[in-house]
Amino acid sequence: MQFLLAFIVVGPLIGAVAALLPAPPGLRGKTPDQAVLRHGVTVSGAILVAAIVLALGFDHDHPSKMQATTDISWIPALDVRIHLGIDGISLPLLVLTALLTFLCALYSYFKMPDGPSPKAFVALVLVLESGTLATFAVLDLLLFFLAFEMVLIPMYFLIARWGGAQRQAAAWKFILYTLLGSVIMLLGLLLIGLKSGTFDMVALATDNGRGLTSSVQVIAVLAIGIGLAVKTPMWPLHSWLPDAHTAAPTVGSVLLAGVLLKMGTYGFVRILLPITPDGMHTFAPYLAAFAVVGIVYGSLACLALTRPGSKGDLKRLIAYSSVGHMGFVLLGIATMTPTGVNGALFANIAHGLITGLLFFLVGAVKDRYGTADLDTLSGATGAALYGRAPRLGGLLAFAAVASLGLPGLAGFWGEMLTLFGAFDPAPGLSRPAFLTFMSIGAFGTLLTAAYMLIVVRRVCMGEKREEPHRIADIQTYEFAAWTPLAALTVLAGLWPAVLLGLTDPAVQKLLAGGKS
Repeated sequence: MQFLLAFIVVGPLIGAVAALLPAPPGLRGKTPDQAVLRHGVTVSGAILVAAIVLALGFDHDHPSKMQATTDISWIPALDVRIHLGIDGISLPLLVLTALLTFLCALYSYFKMPDGPSPKAFVALVLVLESGTLATFAVLDLLLFFLAFEMVLIPMYFLIARWGGAQRQAAAWKFILYTLLGSVIMLLGLLLIGLKSGTFDMVALATDNGRGLTSSVQVIAVLAIGIGLAVKTPMWPLHSWLPDAHTAAPTVGSVLLAGVLLKMGTYGFVRILLPITPDGMHTFAPYLAAFAVVGIVYGSLACLALTRPGSKGDLKRLIAYSSVGHMGFVLLGIATMTPTGVNGALFANIAHGLITGLLFFLVGAVKDRYGTADLDTLSGATGAALYGRAPRLGGLLAFAAVASLGLPGLAGFWGEMLTLFGAFDPAPGLSRPAFLTFMSIGAFGTLLTAAYMLIVVRRVCMGEKREEPHRIADIQTYEFAAWTPLAALTVLAGLWPAVLLGLTDPAVQKLLAGGKS
């Protein structure tokens, strides 16, 4: 188990270096480009298999216990250790990251985005995977920061070199926002480490803030919270996200929405809730307020983009929907209750599955029509995707209703548990305030349903027009890349206990200060 976790974290890095080397004779395939793309599928597939084996070998009877741990001294002078481990909170995110990266590599093998050499593309995707997996597996504050930062450069280049229109501006906006947030976050992490005398996240969580004064906790939460809020992204620090998604290639959007956004919310749960409980208690009402504003703002922005004549881009619309969905995650965390935090973690996974699928589908629609502009797609009556590519239209409608939180699909449980958490927040938090936040969040679900159903009507319905060329339905490679996401969306919706059985004991222990 220790070796497996270490391999999962380091394996993609080794694969990235190998991708830049010449392919050995016999493995070159028809072209060097094909060989390196196949290498990406092989490496990410091996990491996915290792993650599944790790999940199967995980002790599901004790999900609150750190498992597969490695603890080696790295920088003795600062007491920084290479400390790895997983529990019920990090394991689902680890598997989700491995799955989405593999599906993106598989998709790219058949549909490589326009841009420079595939060698660099595959290497950057694997470095991105390694940094994300490390973020969910490390248990040292400084290692967490290094892993958190490791993903920025690969994503910058994926947007800047393989993106669409306005890609340079979007990439710069992404890197500047996230770097500025990270600098502030580093100061907060150093403050915790220096004041407590350790950077070990397990020891700090067990201490539960007892070694830190209330003022230190408040400053730490403010500094670390800003860095995490940028990556989440929380309103009003979200403005880099729509531009980045609109410009990014399809697989870049899938990884950005499905994986990178989860790093911010994971930091709130893993670091701020157990290590600085007093500081979180102080800021929880403000975090909840920003969260519900984000829910409503994201939904209203999506409604504005669906209005005929607004020239709304479908990728931009899905990006704004992410602002709203991540608002539910932040609201759940702000309740500081097991119900709310479990809802936040469930919504995290559901968002990764559903929004990842949506970006795949929107990318496919853009490839077929040459545009993601909603007005151009729908014309006078609608794009009639049901009639022209029925499987693609049906799957797009499925992803849309999953995103709006239809009961029986994954999107429902996270939002419902989050609202239940807000109904009865942690002791000491203002219940009238959180009841107000709950009401606003519930209103946000209605707005989400409104814009998603408008998208389905305009893109999937309408009169079938005679077009100069035929629109292809779902191809075999697309079916292979998208089916796991659709199947897991249904499985998580019908059998939520699979995920909640992992997260709940770990959350209970985390909020209790390391005591099961």
